Amino acid sequence: MSLRHHEHTPVPEHPFAPYVRILGKGRKGSRPLTQEEACQAMRMIMAGRVLPEQLGAFLMLMRVKEETPEELAGFVRAVREAFDFTPGCAVDLDWPTYAGKRRHLPWFLLSALLLAENGTAVFMHGAAGHTAGRLYTEDALSALGLRAADSVDMACQQLAAEGFSYLPLQQFCRKLQDIIELRPIMGLRSPVHTLVRLLNPFAADCSIQGIFHPGYRPVHQQAAALLGQPHMAVLKGEGGETERNPDMDCLVQSVHNGALTDELWPAVFARRHVKAEHLQPEQLALLWRGGWQDEFAEASVVATAAVALRLLGKAENQPQAHALARRYWHERNKDKYPAR
Repeated sequence: MSLRHHEHTPVPEHPFAPYVRILGKGRKGSRPLTQEEACQAMRMIMAGRVLPEQLGAFLMLMRVKEETPEELAGFVRAVREAFDFTPGCAVDLDWPTYAGKRRHLPWFLLSALLLAENGTAVFMHGAAGHTAGRLYTEDALSALGLRAADSVDMACQQLAAEGFSYLPLQQFCRKLQDIIELRPIMGLRSPVHTLVRLLNPFAADCSIQGIFHPGYRPVHQQAAALLGQPHMAVLKGEGGETERNPDMDCLVQSVHNGALTDELWPAVFARRHVKAEHLQPEQLALLWRGGWQDEFAEASVVATAAVALRLLGKAENQPQAHALARRYWHERNKDKYPAR
């Protein structure tokens, strides 16, 4: 009886495999991606030319390693290339909101509306529902009688009419939304949770970003500089959102025309406040209309607006920024946003 030799044709390596290998060759063999490699890898992901197993491996290897500014800049470049729209309206301030709130209400939403009422066009973008037990900006809008835009065109209409719009990520980049929704499956956040904050889809001159882990603050700052973002500020925000906690000192790291700056904003209060037992979204409208008083909430709104005003160049220093934010707050139109 003769033995038949079976010859197996080698399977050619998948084009995405080198990017997984760069990250996963072990403690001594692995390295970060260059900006161009990161851009090429994300182009393949956005084009759907990556297998699910490869995507999972890539995201988790990147998560363990943590993103470099060069990698983030490359990812953002590729995603921007994949946008199938051209911004048809001008935005003054880009405001990503992806974390959701757990301990406090999203008081920063009132900060944004305060700026919009005073002539700053504020564009928010975010994603809801990817982490249980959090209140997302998209869900909080209804407490103020507002609705999320359902398209880029609708966002432009809202910006023209009110100076404010919130557009869900899924309406302008479904692929990234799908990846974000992998969090309950993976059990961890991925680089997408970081890069979405840097997207600035309407190419606003100013972008303000909040992070939860302080180590990401300089990474965002340096990535923004690599991307040529004219003006950007990043802070460790309450719950990971772009919101100053008035009970704590706040380091704001910024980019202004290529120059990197750090500025410490001191705590507003000497003693910390006790958080509410339950989040009640209706308090957003009540605070705006003056039907409910809370010094922590009011200070959050004003202090967050002050950082934005400094970024926008509407104040030369912190005292001026706080004074202008307080004036905006005291002169706000209280007839807006009726309690639901």
